[in-house]
Order: sequence, then structure tokens, then C-alpha cells
Amino acid sequence: MASDGKHTDSMLPFESIQCPYCGEPIDLFIDDSVDHQDYVEDCQVCCRPINVSVTADEDGEMRVVARAENDA
Repeated sequence: MASDGKHTDSMLPFESIQCPYCGEPIDLFIDDSVDHQDYVEDCQVCCRPINVSVTADEDGEMRVVARAENDA
């Protein structure tokens, strides 16, 4: 699930996504100094592991995809 990023003056940018398990919205802080990242982050609501993939496109816009542990 992709979303539009937000940026604050003193913090890392964040992406608002929906948990692939419980569907609740959660905010993920994104390290935008790296072009590609894959990591696991637990949902802040249901505590299940979310596979997160972050990539930067040609314009430097960050794309975040969140998947359940068993999704391909």
C-alpha cells in the first residue's frame, strides 16, 4: 500500500499506511537518505510484523509498500 509522504521540520519524514493485518492507520518514519530499504516493523496497534519496502523514484519521492509477513 503506497501513500504520500509528510515531512516535519525537526524529524524524519513519515508515511501514513494501513496495517495489512488489522487495517488501522499507522505512521512510519522514513530515513530518506537511503534510496532503498527493506525491514520489518511491528504494527503499533496489533503488534504483528509488517514487511516494509521503501524506494526512491527518479524524482526522489519515497514510495512505501507494507505487506503482511506471508504476502509475496
